Amino acid sequence: MQKVALHQWRSGRSCTFKTRYHLVLTPKYRKKVFDDFLLNVVETVIRETAEQMKGLLIEFNGEENHIHLLVDIPPQVAVSAFVGKIKGKSSYVLRRDHMDRIRHALWGEHFWSPSYCCVTCGGAALEDIQKYIEEQNRPPSATRIKQMKNSGRPPRNRRPDA
Repeated sequence: MQKVALHQWRSGRSCTFKTRYHLVLTPKYRKKVFDDFLLNVVETVIRETAEQMKGLLIEFNGEENHIHLLVDIPPQVAVSAFVGKIKGKSSYVLRRDHMDRIRHALWGEHFWSPSYCCVTCGGAALEDIQKYIEEQNRPPSATRIKQMKNSGRPPRNRRPDA
């Protein structure tokens, strides 16, 4: 089992990233189906599937009627595709190997609810990021340079709307 530090950056062929998502998945109609054994089965399937998709399962836990995941997914993998893959694979394994434990929770052939919760997380607070972007040393526009030359003052790097 590979553990990743919460603040560790990862890199791909053409980018460096730290894309953390908190996902919450529920069985159809939020049925109480999970016990410790099934949570371990689902965690194993999700961990393997995440690694196949070049993602990482950082943290996993759950209650009787939902699971929480903290995952790191590469930017080229859509969150919806990742969620679809882990729901599909885990549902398949649960139905194949543990039907006696989940039969009461199935609605037809469906185990998972079609919806999910996804929250981005990690890194700096939004206000800090906004301030950082606002304070970038933006090159002055040609108009601004011309204005500064005419006024005799050296140009300052400012946002165009400032």
